[in-house]
Amino acid sequence: MEITASLVKELRERTGAGMMECKKALTENNGDIDAAAEWLRKQGLAKADKKASRVAAEGKIISAQDGGKAVLVEINSETDFVANDDNFKAFADAVAKAALASGAADAEALKTAKLASGETVEEARASVIAKVGENVQVRRLVRIDSGNNVAAYVHGGRIGVLVEVKGGDADFARGVAMHIAAMNPPYNKAADVPADFVAKEKEIELAKMSEKDKAKPAEILEKIIGGKIAKIVNENTLYGQPYVLDTDKTVEAAAKAAGADVVGFQRLAVGEGIEKVVEDYAAEVAKAMQV
Repeated sequence: MEITASLVKELRERTGAGMMECKKALTENNGDIDAAAEWLRKQGLAKADKKASRVAAEGKIISAQDGGKAVLVEINSETDFVANDDNFKAFADAVAKAALASGAADAEALKTAKLASGETVEEARASVIAKVGENVQVRRLVRIDSGNNVAAYVHGGRIGVLVEVKGGDADFARGVAMHIAAMNPPYNKAADVPADFVAKEKEIELAKMSEKDKAKPAEILEKIIGGKIAKIVNENTLYGQPYVLDTDKTVEAAAKAAGADVVGFQRLAVGEGIEKVVEDYAAEVAKAMQV
């Protein structure tokens, strides 16, 4: 069967693959467009397998929300260039919507969720890898499903926050989400700080004290250490930090003024915890010259 330009164009529009790949797919399958589309999908899976070991530490955080239901998804690429590619961004948006609609609890469960196109997330991931030429991973998913005020905030595609607030209003919830994005508190309230963290900080503060201070009466020493620990706890808790939208108040004071209580939050930042490979191209070239 003759492989016409219109047939190649039709396959390209249907699959999003490159023109030469579409022509090859049609040639390999005697002009059968359905078989060619399936062939391209299989090629995409093969490419995905080959690229799976490459470090993907760039990417985007995407949110989707419907009232008290909200999700954040981290999708990684190897380079920031691909993270800004239209194919990658379209895939990321579609995955976030599928995550919200499917109720998937984590990234593993999300793989089998269906996109609006009818593909599963995993099938679409293989396709986008074929288009962008890099390893792409759906790494993390967090969600909140609540009857309280829920805010989803994404800053620059790099940091995402979900926050659940009892009482208050949507504006206050969003303000708190912005604060969490900026200040990254490890804990919500003082009661959430682990006892071993406090014990370790006490040990550190005691070691830093002079022998003269250590010789003070036990009750005075305890008071000094207690003040230092309270300051550390405030620095490490959302409620203890100065509120970024009104630094004259702590978040706790701002919450009380708004008639609100922050129930909890989730924060994701692109690539956190991934060991990035730092390329030294000058050294690589010098090494190649010696061979």
